[in-house]
Amino acid sequence: MSCPICKKDTDPKYRPFCSRRCADVDLGRWLTESYAIPAPEGEEETPPELDDEDRQSRH
Repeated sequence: MSCPICKKDTDPKYRPFCSRRCADVDLGRWLTESYAIPAPEGEEETPPELDDEDRQSRH
C-alpha cells in the first residue's frame, strides 16, 4: 500500500500514511474542507441556524 499523499510506502505506525507529516497534511485538507463528499443533485443540507423545533415544523 502506498501513502495517499506522497505515494511512498506506508509506515505501520502512521498507516495508511508514510509519516506524521503526511497524516497532518491529510487532516489539514479535511479541516479546510478541501475534501468533499458529493451529495445527490437537489439534496440540500439543513442550515445550521435552524434548531430542532424549526426542523420538525418543516416536515
